[in-house]
Amino acid sequence: MDYSVVAKRIIEELGGEKNVNSVMHCMTRLRFVLKDESIVDDEKVKKIKGVMGVMKKGGQYQVIIGNNVGTCYKEILKLGNFSDSSSSSEGTKEKKGIVTTVLDVVSGCMSGTMPALVGAGMVKVLLVILTTIGLLSDTSQTYKMLYSLGDATFYFLPFLLVISSAKKFNINPYTLAAVIGVMLYPDFTGLVASGEKISLFGLPVAAASYTYAVIPVIIMAWIMKYIEQFADKITPAVTKNFLKPLLILIIALPIAIVLVGPLGYFGGNILSSVLYAIYDKASWLALALMAALMPLLVMTGMHWAFVPIALININTTPGFDTLLLVAMLSSNLAQGASCVAVGLKSKNKDLKQLSFSSAISAFLAGVTEPAMYGVTLKYKKPLYACMFAGLVGGFYAGLTALKCYVFATPSALAMVQFIAPEGGSNMRNALITAGISVAIAFVGTWILGFDDPKNEEDEIVEEVNEDNTLEESIENNNEITVESVVCAPIEGKAVSLKQVDDATFSEEIMGKGAAIIPAVGRAVAPVDGVVSALFETKHAIGITSDDGVEVLIHIGLDTVKLGGEHFTAHIKAGDKVKKGDLLVEFDIEAIKKAGYDTITPVLVTNAHDYKDVLSFIDRDVKEKEELLKATR
Repeated sequence: MDYSVVAKRIIEELGGEKNVNSVMHCMTRLRFVLKDESIVDDEKVKKIKGVMGVMKKGGQYQVIIGNNVGTCYKEILKLGNFSDSSSSSEGTKEKKGIVTTVLDVVSGCMSGTMPALVGAGMVKVLLVILTTIGLLSDTSQTYKMLYSLGDATFYFLPFLLVISSAKKFNINPYTLAAVIGVMLYPDFTGLVASGEKISLFGLPVAAASYTYAVIPVIIMAWIMKYIEQFADKITPAVTKNFLKPLLILIIALPIAIVLVGPLGYFGGNILSSVLYAIYDKASWLALALMAALMPLLVMTGMHWAFVPIALININTTPGFDTLLLVAMLSSNLAQGASCVAVGLKSKNKDLKQLSFSSAISAFLAGVTEPAMYGVTLKYKKPLYACMFAGLVGGFYAGLTALKCYVFATPSALAMVQFIAPEGGSNMRNALITAGISVAIAFVGTWILGFDDPKNEEDEIVEEVNEDNTLEESIENNNEITVESVVCAPIEGKAVSLKQVDDATFSEEIMGKGAAIIPAVGRAVAPVDGVVSALFETKHAIGITSDDGVEVLIHIGLDTVKLGGEHFTAHIKAGDKVKKGDLLVEFDIEAIKKAGYDTITPVLVTNAHDYKDVLSFIDRDVKEKEELLKATR
């Protein structure tokens, strides 16, 4: 089938390039975000040869292609300048409240930074452990270098955010980086540290620090979208190469450091004054509010306004802090407990790993950014549980006048900072505060729940199941013969799918077939046909035979997580292959050593088009020996 023709027809029926905001694809579908879905005639799209059906879901117009979706997607991209819909901020959207929208934008911008945040957080955990057990001195050069490795990600977080924020709002990341760079530039930070009055074009500039900042970057990305449009509109065509970027930078800088950046600075100062005033009258109320709002204060950078006061109080008179660090104790441990609940409750393997690693970071080092941006904020309800836990924990801390005697990020391993030099019940109250926060956050997250994302394998199953209900998919498979043979792609022992430790395969959800326990680390074509799909991780190959059988070879279980390591592909999607042609080589021992089962399901994914799929199992097989027979 000529997918260049299919792609052209699809774009025409969707209203042309001008009606397409963005497009991406999954296992079987093209997923469009359209400006106006109402102008599209679904029936006309369905009648395009090569299209199996359409669906409208989650603000996307989905065109179902089948195993050759990757080929069709490449042809689509040749027809216009389409962006990836995963980052588009336009198009048809579900109506959301303002709070949900803001949280979605923040978590969307932060998602790309998670590997760096989690890694840096775990480096800080490692440092805490090594110094606690005496294996590393906190004055050594090794410690300082490792501390820089752990802290640099958070210190320069504004720069990391530039990439994802620019993508989110579809703006130039380099001009955004140029503006944000001023906020971190040594000369500017030097002016801030000097205490001198700062001005730009006569406008007052707040002496604020923007390291660790999140919200100012996201707000500036949103504003610069309109600055870019304005600059593009007023600059003549012959001057756009130099005048347009100049105008963008000159307009954006004052907005960034005079208006947007100082919001957290001034807001923090005002909030600091208010909360300390409240603390003098009702300490329980001030701490309850502070601990509950701590995640939001960290996001906006407003918590920095409390740091100087806490340092002065600890290092001079009265010798302890009663607000910032006490509130952080409750909030930090609540974040960790919420992540544990998410990790235990989630069925998504990646989310489990992220949740538990984020919990360790929050509990042991007091580093909550991975927990907040990767888990609680992203899934919202866990964040609400954390805030309520902080509220109750802070309430108890305020009632008991809890004090912190050392300036350090509160965590389970730093609880000694609450030991009072004169003795007494302060440490006991700190432990009770921590226990209250942990218990409420865990139980609250468990009860409120969250939208658990599907595993990749489950998503594929859902795609296959939905596609198989479409009558069009049957009509498009009219070349199937009475009997088709699928040979063994791998030498080894052929066994029943019931022996595969994955319900996706053992319950024949994705299709009927057999499995092979490999004896040799290579897979060959089991039929004559076309490679319809090759996963980037090279662990799964889809082939459509010349007589219409759709075969999936899935080498190992969960081997997608290897990211292609230990696999070597000798073909690509769209290649014509003959039975016995080498497809992929893989290192059996290395895969096993990495902790993965190498059992390989071989499936007929369009088994619904056949009366039966017979398998020849419980025997040793060699390449190209008969393994499956599809009959109609």
